[in-house]
Amino acid sequence: MGLPEVWNLLCRFNSFKRTNIILQHLRMSKHTDAAEEVLLERRGCAGVITLNRPKFLNALNLNMIRLIYPQLKKWEQDPETFLIIIKGAGGKAFCSGGDIKVLSDARNTNQKVTQDLFREEYTLNNAIGSCQKPYVAFIHGITMGGGVGLSVHGQFRVATEKSLFAMPETAIGLFPDVGGGYFLPRLQGKLGYFLALTGFRLKGRDVYRAGIATHFVDSEKLGMLEDNLLALKSPSKENISDVLDAYHTKSKIDQDKPFILEEHMDKINSLFSANTVEQIIENLQQDGSSFALEQLKVINKMSPTSLKITLRQLIEGSSKTLQEVFVMEYRLSQACMRGHDFHEGVRAVLIDKDQSPKWKPANLKEVTDEDVNNYFKSLGSNDLKL
Repeated sequence: MGLPEVWNLLCRFNSFKRTNIILQHLRMSKHTDAAEEVLLERRGCAGVITLNRPKFLNALNLNMIRLIYPQLKKWEQDPETFLIIIKGAGGKAFCSGGDIKVLSDARNTNQKVTQDLFREEYTLNNAIGSCQKPYVAFIHGITMGGGVGLSVHGQFRVATEKSLFAMPETAIGLFPDVGGGYFLPRLQGKLGYFLALTGFRLKGRDVYRAGIATHFVDSEKLGMLEDNLLALKSPSKENISDVLDAYHTKSKIDQDKPFILEEHMDKINSLFSANTVEQIIENLQQDGSSFALEQLKVINKMSPTSLKITLRQLIEGSSKTLQEVFVMEYRLSQACMRGHDFHEGVRAVLIDKDQSPKWKPANLKEVTDEDVNNYFKSLGSNDLKL
């Protein structure tokens, strides 16, 4: 073998080795990136969960769920952990929702993803709802969809003037899941029905006034509040509550501003207290006020199927336990994944961004009771087990 051959062989070996090192590094960085999507730390008296995908507004994915759930369970059993805090990195969002594009992509490639993600997400939401340790969510910034599921079932939810809450799922052919069927119908009057059907956004102190947050704190005080909570020595639920109450009482931002929907609450309560979406629409048309007509315009853009399953989800959820609601919502989620509108909604809003989804069926009267019933059917042995 002459020198050139040896040289070629060496170069080939080196590039093979180089490629291998690069591949290994990519695999590692992929792995570490995945691990760093959530930071889990024991600090002071607390376990602290930080959602760490600020570039993606801390959107929740399956990997994050799989990191949070076992740690939550561990801290719940740990006698040295008195409190669990969850927050988002980056200041813009607590958690903007679930990674829905992944779900839509999985339609053709891997249906197991859509089963696993909803099953494990709702299992985590339920674990938060039944957590034996005080659970404090800092819902600072955008909090929608999956982010609501990580916060609203916990004992304490702290909003700031930068909080932005919405359940906008009817606009993408889905329904307000993550336990929306439980907490929305339990808000004052028909507020939850209004928020669910229209996707109306609540900001700042209004998130507290609506009953979604338990406390409101000026955002510049959030760091101090966290430090105070972490410094508590073997705190009881009451001790934690006292600290939160003290900060809440001192918060001045928008203190004297009335709830944004206050002047409309009577209308919301009467117009949205119907058992069918058609009746709600008729109520809005008959009312004819600028507020009613504005809501009508919004509702008419939503998926007709989503509107019908959402109204029924809330009516049924109003008398179910949280666990029963998750079982119902899991059935709905799987039916939506099999259906047309969710994938069309994702296409229109996230992929082509043309904002003009073509819903099927295109109007309410074509969505039959039988269609709606099919969404609520048991999945037999595939039902969610909590």
